[in-house]
Formats: sequence, C-alpha cells, structure tokens
Amino acid sequence: METYSNLEKLSNDLKNLFQNQNKKEKEEESYFDFEIICEQNQTSFKTHKSILSSRSEYFKSLFDSKMKEYQENKLILKDVSSPILFSILNYFYSGKIEINLENAVEILIFSSKYLIDELIEICSNFVKKNFQFETIVDILKLSESRNLNQLIDPCYQFIFENLKEFIKTSFFLELEENHLNSILSNNKIPINEFELFQSIVKWGKHKSNINQIPNIIDKIRFIDFKKEELEETLKEDLIPNQISEKLIQFQKLQNGNDEKELDQFVEKENSLIFKPRIRFKSEILEEIEHLRKLKEWINDDEFFSKMKLGYSGKRDGFNCQNWHYTCDNHEKTLIIIKTKDNFIFGGFTEVGFTNSSFQSIENWGNVSPGWIWDLYAFIFSLRNDKNDRKPEKFPIKKEHSEYALYYDFYSKGPNFGGFDLTLESNLKTGFSNLGYNYQLPNGIEYHSDEAQHYLAGSYDKWEVDELETFFI
Repeated sequence: METYSNLEKLSNDLKNLFQNQNKKEKEEESYFDFEIICEQNQTSFKTHKSILSSRSEYFKSLFDSKMKEYQENKLILKDVSSPILFSILNYFYSGKIEINLENAVEILIFSSKYLIDELIEICSNFVKKNFQFETIVDILKLSESRNLNQLIDPCYQFIFENLKEFIKTSFFLELEENHLNSILSNNKIPINEFELFQSIVKWGKHKSNINQIPNIIDKIRFIDFKKEELEETLKEDLIPNQISEKLIQFQKLQNGNDEKELDQFVEKENSLIFKPRIRFKSEILEEIEHLRKLKEWINDDEFFSKMKLGYSGKRDGFNCQNWHYTCDNHEKTLIIIKTKDNFIFGGFTEVGFTNSSFQSIENWGNVSPGWIWDLYAFIFSLRNDKNDRKPEKFPIKKEHSEYALYYDFYSKGPNFGGFDLTLESNLKTGFSNLGYNYQLPNGIEYHSDEAQHYLAGSYDKWEVDELETFFI
C-alpha cells in the first residue's frame, strides 16, 4: 500500500474557496454558513463554521455554546482591521500567512484574544527575532497593555543583553518608571553601575520630573560604585536623605576596615543598595552575598569591573594542562570551586600562577615546578551547609608568603600553599588540609579533622562539580 498526498493543492483549493467566495458580489448560500464583519469599514467575510471551529478554540467554544452569534450566523469584530482579518481568515483556509514588521504585532494581538495558538507562536518568534532599539519600548508597552505575556520577558531580556548600548540611545529615555524598576531589580546587569546611575538621572531630566528618581534610587547598587564615584554622587542633591545617610555610614565603616562591623551593618540594612550585581558569567557565583564578600576581600574595583570567566571546567574541560595554558601568567586570579556536595570555596592570588622559569609559550611544558611568592593571597569558603558556616577568608601567613602558591604544569591544577588547597591533574579531585601555609580560624589546629574538613567536608573525599577561574 502506498500513501499519496498533495498538501499544496489542498491548501490552494481551500484558499480559493475562501477568496473566490468573498469576491462574489452575489451571495451563494450553499457555499458558506457564517459571516464575519469588520466594524471599522463594514467589510464582510463569508466563512464556514466547520473551518473556524477547527482552527480556533474561541470559535469552537462560540459555536458549541449556541450563543447569539451562532444563531444569527454572524459575528461583528470591533478590534481588528480589514487587512489583518483577511490575512487570518485566509490562513485558516490555506495554512499560509505573510508576517512582516508592519503586521506581526497586530496579528499577535488578534491571535492571543481569539486563541489561535499556531499564529501566537509564529508571530512571537518573528517579533523576537526582529527586536530593534527603535521599536523595543513600544513593543514592551503594547505587550503589557494587551497582556502579551509571551513577549514581555523577551523584551526585558533583549534590553538586559543590550543595555550597555541601549542606555546611550534616546529610546532608553522612553521607558516608564515601572520598566526601570524591573530592570534595576535584576541582579545581573553587565554594565558599570555608575554609568547606569547617570543614565537614570538623564532619564529623569528627560521626563521633566527629576523627582521621579527617588522612587527608583533604592534599586541602584551603590556598593558597586568606586569610592570617588560615591563621593561625587553624595554631593549631588539627587539621593533621598534616608539613603544618603546610610551611604555615609557605609563609607565610614568601609574606611575603618572593621569587617565584622561592616557585615553587621549590611546584614541589618538588608537593602539592594548594598547588594552588588553579578556582571560576569558564572554557574557557581549566584548568591549576591557571596559576591559582596569577594569584593570586600579583594578590594579592587578595577578587577571586578574588568574580570572575565577565563576558564570553566564544564566548558573547557577538566585537564590541568589546558587550565595552565589558559590561566597562567595572569595577575590577580580568582578561582572558585563547587563540589558535588555543594561546598563552594576557592582562592585568590595577586600575582597569578607565573613561575619564574617561564620565558615563552615554547618552553611552557618545560617550566620547572616550584613555589610562588604572594603576600596577599588568600583562600576562602563561601558555602559550607554541613556546618552552617558563613563566608570566611583565610589569608596567607605572612611568614609563609613565599609558599603561597605551588606551580606544577603537568601534575597539579591550582595549588594554594602546597597542602592547604590543591586540585589534582584531572581537576576533578583534590585535597585540603587548611592551616599549613594559610591561617586557620582561632581554636582550630592544623592537621585536625576540623582543619581537613573545613573547606570541602573532608580531606580528599570530595569531587569537583565545576571549576571557574576569573582574571582580567
């Protein structure tokens, strides 16, 4: 048995049935049983209930319920233009429709109201593929007013992904206050916070109501400002007194170098202004408090504004030689490790993994293993759910700074202190015996079970889920 099909001819025949019937000046009762009238210009379209009900849940429900329109065989539509209605009815018969920048949104609005799922998907995908700075704000506003939920999130996503360029355009100034509140509530905005703040000020002036700014100012992450930027901002009369007083107090504590008091202040305030944004790709670093602690410990605005994810185990492979090829010879390197048991820890080095015998790429594999001096290196713990510990920093012992890092191209990945924290060549296993060259918390002795379990829950019975390395 063989099956033959000619869908193209079927499509054309049904299309002709609809189009030819609606070209006739004289009605032929046998050819149609339902009329749709476009109220805007009183254009009438002759159709078939069977076709309409099979193509739209709205029409199926209308006919099943035997409502007035069903009884009168007539429906008057007030919210659609004649060309759009013709295109949609023609699609019902032929399965074909032309979508362009001029009609896509209008067809989507009609399809959403009258439950035409296929066209909703087609038009949504078309509109999303053709987002532009010139139209994105209008589309967002229209989507909100017409409850086009399938477009609202993609609109915001487009704005987020292109925000660095978008804030420089006049179209940014056309956003409404609720849009800015949604944007600023996002913890992952990949642009400079001070630059973003200046754009908000410009937006307020454009709206001829600078007083609108205080309504959204509490979502600006002032903790991400450089010290001189924060000082400059506080001189301006744009920040409500309640917020400026908190920022002045934060400045004093920050300059006082009392980490415990600063933490207590930020925790008590629990405000977005003290919660930094994540401006780089990271699968591990998702909690804002973890990022805030890293920024506090490293204390280098330039590093956080320019750093990038240089190496990811899941993306680039778990191999120590690949890691060295990518991550060696970068100053200021941040390494974050997440285990299968959900422990998060790592280390930071000011000097990076650069062996003194390294001369050029040609002799990379011949570089001898050896110690690397770093007076400011430290190991850290961000998550230890087993013992319910808060993030902690473990600096290099000053008298041991010449043993801060150990370099071994062939057999070791990142190695802090030799024994304090080491990843093996497969970058999936390692060991930790905190306190050998790095400081331990008071009351814990080196080589004790607590010292060996402090970072990862055990000395060497842990497995890496992801390794991320950041540098400029």
